[in-house]
Amino acid sequence: MNGRAGNDRATCDCTIASPLRPRVPGVQAFLNTAIDAARLAGDAAAGYFRRADRLDVRTKSRNEFVTQVDTAAESAIIDTIRARYPDHAFLAEESGASGASDHVWIIDPLDGTTNFVHGFPVFSVSIALKINNRLEAAVVYDPTRQELFTALRGAGAQLDGRRIRVSSQTTLDGALIGTGFPYRSDDATVDDYVLILKRVLKETAGIRRPGSAALDLAYVAAGRLDGFWEFGLKPWDIAAGVLLAQEAGGIVSDLGGRGDCLATGNVLAGAPKVHDGLRALIGTPAHLRA
Repeated sequence: MNGRAGNDRATCDCTIASPLRPRVPGVQAFLNTAIDAARLAGDAAAGYFRRADRLDVRTKSRNEFVTQVDTAAESAIIDTIRARYPDHAFLAEESGASGASDHVWIIDPLDGTTNFVHGFPVFSVSIALKINNRLEAAVVYDPTRQELFTALRGAGAQLDGRRIRVSSQTTLDGALIGTGFPYRSDDATVDDYVLILKRVLKETAGIRRPGSAALDLAYVAAGRLDGFWEFGLKPWDIAAGVLLAQEAGGIVSDLGGRGDCLATGNVLAGAPKVHDGLRALIGTPAHLRA
């Protein structure tokens, strides 16, 4: 039995559910700017994807790559936003933190670089805006499928302008779950992952690992995945996806139970009952208890 049924709207600020509230004045203009920047960067990346032999690939750390597309796309995003909002601050994967403001743009110009350099067509552009340390706007753009996921706090989530909701799945039995494998971790982390994989595989319909956490969370928001977990991520990997999932009626929390998933990088997301089922099944991984 799949256990799909209707569910009440349940938005949250990472761990605590919160009611709908009016959007921040002017936030639609911020979202429009993020959309413009994401499309510009994503479409340029898609052009390079079809010419992968011309990529200049460098290694930042073990199993972590960067190309000229990452840096060019990030510059294009920041330049587009800065042209309209010169006083805003940025936290971006390649260039780090810059500026001082209560408006902070969190940017991953190419989430899924490993896929990109191998010609595997799953990658995305992720842009989120925090105002006074609260996520308010989000864009995840998939240039290979030209799908645009957007969210505004208090105004819901959309895919190409159409409202989206998390799935109606109410049990782990029959649920499709997304994850990401550790690639910069020690043996203890890998061992934990193997144990969790075994548990989740036994209780669900299956596990998918596409390779872009931003898209995974967008797919949770759209009901394509019923849940998602991963640890060891960075804020730019998940910021936009977190707001998308929340505004689509999902629950997002820290996997280790230690507070803000953007700060810890350990994220658990899903339709409300799937999220709760995964939390009970996974518990707190051993390497996060120390």
